[in-house]
Amino acid sequence: MADFYDRITDKLAAFMAAQPMFFIATATADSRINLSPKGMDTFRVLDKNTVCYLDLTGSGNETAAHIRHDGRVTLMFNSFARNALILRLYGRGRVARPGTADFDAHIGRFDDTVGIRQIIFVDVETLQTSCGYAVPEMELVRPRPALTKWAENKGADGIRAYWGEMNLTSIDGLETGILEES
Repeated sequence: MADFYDRITDKLAAFMAAQPMFFIATATADSRINLSPKGMDTFRVLDKNTVCYLDLTGSGNETAAHIRHDGRVTLMFNSFARNALILRLYGRGRVARPGTADFDAHIGRFDDTVGIRQIIFVDVETLQTSCGYAVPEMELVRPRPALTKWAENKGADGIRAYWGEMNLTSIDGLETGILEES
């Protein structure tokens, strides 16, 4: 049975904080739906209706493109522990890049991490919980070090060049705004 909420409760915030990964889904009316897994210690609850996560450089930048052109966002957290639960957050996203007021005001909430691309904020409109009984119970082995090592090897200049090659547009040709001046 699904339950709906209009704000993030303390119990739901604790549930999100306990999950080692989450998923973000975005789309525009004319694009493919993008669904991305996120890990590491990158997610924060800011208040009862606002969350954000530190977005690290990756192979694409679909989320930023979709937010720029549509704005709709769904975040999903799954419990892989003994007590089953799925939590979805529905809302509107916004992107803050280094040098912007929102980015500068919130970057201190995160550990210093290489490969930072932007912070994705979500203004949460509604939340939904559901049972998650079909989700398997699993154990976390360890976080993967691959992205951190890749970013360290690239260095700041190499990452910026990578953005110019791989992060300027979505797979459907939507501009991400990644290299626009703040």
